[in-house]
Amino acid sequence: MSLDQLASEDALRLAVLLASDVHAVRIDEGALTLHALTPRGEARVALHPDTRAERYLMRMREVLAGHAMGSPGGYPVHLRRWTRSGHASPKNLEALLRLGEPEAVTAVSLSAHLTDELARRVWWAQPTSDIARAMLGHDAVRRGAMGPVLAQHLLEHLPFEEDPDAAIASVAAVAAAGLLDEAARERLWRAAQHRPHYLIGWLEHAPLTLPPAPARVLPAAVEDAARAGHPLAALLVRCASAEGQGVLRALALALEKPPTHDATFRVLDTTAAWFAAARDAPALAGVPPEVHAAVTALAAAGRAAAEPILGRTTAVGPLMRRHLAPVLQPLLQHLQVLRTAP
Repeated sequence: MSLDQLASEDALRLAVLLASDVHAVRIDEGALTLHALTPRGEARVALHPDTRAERYLMRMREVLAGHAMGSPGGYPVHLRRWTRSGHASPKNLEALLRLGEPEAVTAVSLSAHLTDELARRVWWAQPTSDIARAMLGHDAVRRGAMGPVLAQHLLEHLPFEEDPDAAIASVAAVAAAGLLDEAARERLWRAAQHRPHYLIGWLEHAPLTLPPAPARVLPAAVEDAARAGHPLAALLVRCASAEGQGVLRALALALEKPPTHDATFRVLDTTAAWFAAARDAPALAGVPPEVHAAVTALAAAGRAAAEPILGRTTAVGPLMRRHLAPVLQPLLQHLQVLRTAP
């Protein structure tokens, strides 16, 4: 598709724009405006369709594809090839951002070859929470200038995220990136008192950064066994520490009110992972039976415990939790044992 297929005014302005160094393009279909990111800032081209807007925008994108990819009419071909697998060719990443096509931007955000500079261009083109979560999965972005920008966006938008699973994914992305600073942790902890599912992503990726709770004193024999390498003793020492008590408190909050099936599976898997050392651990003298029973049950608390129930219902929220009471309530009681038993 050549420029002469566009309105003459648009063709002239677009020709001038494309002759310069364009880093990324986005198209506001509602306002019929093309925005371009250049080294000097943002440029705008108001569009003047001489046919139906939908058809004209298709022509516009075909022109952009021909210029960026070097193949007239290339837009439909490349659209069919784009996937969300993260395998976009590194040599095409910059070109994909000049197509004005949201799916192409998503492909770049998922690419294993994403750089911090490309992340900056992607964020200009499509600043959404889905894109932020995807890009925080890349080490180059986490360590770069864009990491804190994306983390701040996700945390600031948490109160407006209506989908609990998306909110969990946002916190998980920030926590996994190591970008929960002290101020963010304080705000997140306060918010989690009313939305405890926020804690699930935090528990998954950065549990020891949760607010600590008062430590518990263990018998000297347990401390000695832990130093000698006994796995169950080491687990009990970890649970009794201020950081460990903070984790147990957060697990209890999250297990009390999981909002969805996926949230339930995630918090159960996280619980089982925290207590994994109790699986098949040899007995330990001096440990009360209720404590041993608690850590053993919590270690077995993976998603398999809830799948038979959740496989028979589409309920979420309070109704789902009523169905899950036989699974969740014993786990909460076991956690309480570990938070109070001497």
